[in-house]
Amino acid sequence: MIQVRIGAAMLMAGMLVAGSAMAQDIVRHKIPNSDFPIAQAVEIPAGKTTVYLSGAIPSVVDEQADRSSVAAFGDTTTQTVSVLESIEKTLERLDLTMGDVVKMQVFLVGDPENGGRMDFDGFMEGYTQFFGTEEQPNLPSRSVVQVAGLANPGFLVEIEVTAVRP
Repeated sequence: MIQVRIGAAMLMAGMLVAGSAMAQDIVRHKIPNSDFPIAQAVEIPAGKTTVYLSGAIPSVVDEQADRSSVAAFGDTTTQTVSVLESIEKTLERLDLTMGDVVKMQVFLVGDPENGGRMDFDGFMEGYTQFFGTEEQPNLPSRSVVQVAGLANPGFLVEIEVTAVRP
């Protein structure tokens, strides 16, 4: 009888430990002493499913413009919003949200209107419409780099993300 009770107690303890491990959530570490809207690091507990989205590119905003021109796709802010809206739709089709994004890699082309330098401020103007908001406070870890070019000369922005199933 004692062995049965000990065995049952061990089984219950094991279930509690397993349950607490499964209940673990994603941990997003803020940058110390900063309100910059990215996570310094993101921890994903074992057993979570990661989803890697390929790079997303902007949509045409001016049908009359040459499809290989920046005018066809808009400035960096416009392109950033377009790309993030595309990512948001892809995530929704996969039963995920922008709040599930844990890692973002951003590729910006130097903007001719910005002396050939990437328009980081323009990117941030679009980015902060989707991340670090009251409605969606989850921040991904993120890298932003300037690249020489993307697949279309009119593209100023390409973004790829990694999301985790909740």
